[in-house]
Amino acid sequence: MRRARVAQAAVIVLVLTGAGLAGFIYTDYRLELHAAQERVSSGSRLVQTPCGPIEYASAGDGAPVLVVHGAGGGYDQGLDFARPLIGTGFRVIAMSRFGYLRTPLPRDASAAAQADAHACLLDALNIAHAAVLAGSAGAPSAMQFALRHPQRCTALVLVVPAAYVPRPGGAPPMRTPPGTAFLFDTALRSDFLFWAAIRVARPTVIRSILATPPEVVQNASPDEQARVALVLNHILPVSSRRLGLLNDAAVTSSLPRYDLERIAHPTLVMSVGDDLFGTFDGARYTAEHIPHAWFIGYPIGGHLWVGHQEELSSAIIAFLK
Repeated sequence: MRRARVAQAAVIVLVLTGAGLAGFIYTDYRLELHAAQERVSSGSRLVQTPCGPIEYASAGDGAPVLVVHGAGGGYDQGLDFARPLIGTGFRVIAMSRFGYLRTPLPRDASAAAQADAHACLLDALNIAHAAVLAGSAGAPSAMQFALRHPQRCTALVLVVPAAYVPRPGGAPPMRTPPGTAFLFDTALRSDFLFWAAIRVARPTVIRSILATPPEVVQNASPDEQARVALVLNHILPVSSRRLGLLNDAAVTSSLPRYDLERIAHPTLVMSVGDDLFGTFDGARYTAEHIPHAWFIGYPIGGHLWVGHQEELSSAIIAFLK
């Protein structure tokens, strides 16, 4: 009888401890989610355009640079991406693309329609022309902008771009790292699951979502590790970005070849050999076929060019100036 009471007491203690721990974890999650929601709801504006509502933020003074974020982003990712340009003679305009944060997903959410929305945003801001800085899944609409609105584009910068490249057997130009599809169906469906994943399975998320070898991050400087952590944390709230993520997956899975030879603007294209999305070949192909393009390639660094942030930022600033 005594042993039974001791065992029962032990079970009760374990249950209460587990419940307390779960409550602590959930409280921590709610606090961080609230902070993320506050962050994305207070730093931008919503402008009405003929292309629909577009969310954007602006920072800095000088020559305008339209920043086109990648998958999992929004205006906030664009500001993070272009922060080195602020204070160096550029006005950064970072929008949320279709399906991200407060920019709705229209019926036609193609790269061409998104390019027209870039022009609509510039019109709304009374900006005649701008340089365009695009990353990852933002590259297709940036290239379309240069083709469809050539008089509005002064220069083009494509960083780890989702871009067409002919592959044997008609294979898709972009690769999908192991585990990406699983995380799309699980962690990227829920703010809580994504928050938990970046805490208990961070290397898996870095490999599958950020397309960067985890060991590259582990061996990076503290500043670069902090930059990767910021990228991960700023995907929250993922629920406000899911429609954009799904649309980007659809657009980049079947990229056509654009008429690159008609892009007459000065162009800088950059990628990394071990980018797990496989952007290196497409980036080099793009640079080879745009008449006035300059290509920068690094052997390692993943999709987030880990270890090359300062060098790349300096190259972009020098190119745009």
